[in-house]
Amino acid sequence: MQIEETTLEGVKLIRLNGFEDHRGEYVELYNRELYQQNGVSINFIEDDISTASYGVLKGIHGDFKTWKLISCLHGKFYLVVVNNEPLSHNYGKWVSFVLSERNKLQVLVPPNHGNGHLCLSKKSIFYYKQSSYYTPNEQFTIKWNDPFFNIWWPIKNPILSRRDEC
Repeated sequence: MQIEETTLEGVKLIRLNGFEDHRGEYVELYNRELYQQNGVSINFIEDDISTASYGVLKGIHGDFKTWKLISCLHGKFYLVVVNNEPLSHNYGKWVSFVLSERNKLQVLVPPNHGNGHLCLSKKSIFYYKQSSYYTPNEQFTIKWNDPFFNIWWPIKNPILSRRDEC
């Protein structure tokens, strides 16, 4: 595994090592001891999966207490992480990544950051570990096309939920 810092403090890009042969592929998504040895000592307590089809944009959501470790189990998606901490010198800044079942990348998202993703394949499976239990009433939502954040998306008219349209 290789862990790289990104332009947003606390957001890390993780490159996993896998194994592939004539039978298929193997990759270890999480090993607490290995992550701790590499400086990621977060106690993850919940695992979640979100599926989407091409053109679906989910998010940008987050809260002020939860770490997330995001992976793509199937397909491909464009992931955006936004700093939503008003007192931070990085407030309003964002980074993006393409995660896929082939590139075996993970993104570590700290509290005070929102994340959203756009499905780039026929279907994608977005998998994430969380350091706290999901509490909808403590979530914030950033509109995907909010001019303040000026986020670039590789789509003009995504498929959105009601929550993400407002």
